[in-house]
Amino acid sequence: MQSLRNRTFEILDIGPKDDRLSRITDILLISLISLNVLSVILETLPSLQNKYQTFFDNFEVISVIIFSIEYLARVWCSVENLGEKYSHPFWGRLRYMLSPMALIDLIVILPLYLGLFLPVDLRFMRVLRLLRVFKLTRYSSSMTLLLQVLADEAKSIGAALFVLCMLIIMASSLTYLAEHEAQPEAFSSIPAAMWWAIITMTSVGYGDVTPITIMGKVLASIISIISIGIVALPAGLLASGFSEAVRQRRAHYEKLVEDAMEDGVITTDEQQTLKATQETLGLNPDEAELILDKRRNKQVEKEINKTVTELEKEMKIALNNKCPHCGHAVDWRTEKRKKQI
Repeated sequence: MQSLRNRTFEILDIGPKDDRLSRITDILLISLISLNVLSVILETLPSLQNKYQTFFDNFEVISVIIFSIEYLARVWCSVENLGEKYSHPFWGRLRYMLSPMALIDLIVILPLYLGLFLPVDLRFMRVLRLLRVFKLTRYSSSMTLLLQVLADEAKSIGAALFVLCMLIIMASSLTYLAEHEAQPEAFSSIPAAMWWAIITMTSVGYGDVTPITIMGKVLASIISIISIGIVALPAGLLASGFSEAVRQRRAHYEKLVEDAMEDGVITTDEQQTLKATQETLGLNPDEAELILDKRRNKQVEKEINKTVTELEKEMKIALNNKCPHCGHAVDWRTEKRKKQI
């Protein structure tokens, strides 16, 4: 019989797609997260804040209670997680509590509890509820893919951002030297000049600060041209990373299809595994079906080629007056007459 802790873990973390209770729980949590984000946004409107402040406060308390129960339930059932590092009753739960998602869960519920014990007004920390948006990554394969790409391309993106920062420092420093005497207020310091450099390099161009000296205009022209490729470099790395991640997911699904079609038949269990993998990888159902049809056609083509090869072999042996089975010499005319008789 399935234990309550294991069932709780399935509902909160690994519930199958056809588990009704797991789907209902996911929908309720997603809705509550979305309503919290909407509440934070609407709470900043003075008209609504004065009129519905009590409602916002009560909604926050109810939300924090629900999120607290969810957090405690996740910590309690985390030992059911696959992997030895979570199996220990104490250290396993502690490792889970130090994981990124668990820390987000803890951060978004702490402000209310801290406000009960500290005299400081912590209502400004309600904006931390927006961190609940990151919990939606477990319900979205697209967000999971984005996090995977960011992790895979972290070094490349970091290198590109480092070069970009160096260019911003050089541009702001040179522009400060060129424009400080002419515009002491606009270019009062190098940090102040960084604002102009960032806006110029990203092609935003608010126009609130502009160089007026000849040297400043020459530097602005050079910086604008150079920054076209430098600023676009992280976007190119992300696009390349997305393409590679999608290719890897397709290759992984194709490998599963190939293994399932090895014996020529896809069983019910294999179909369920392929469907679950397709949903986990975020592949389009039509794309998954196209991969499956392609593999089936390849299997049929392989069988046809095998049959043709065997027929050619038999015909070649027959032309040499040899039996295709034993290889002995045979008078095919005599054999044909015997069959006719």
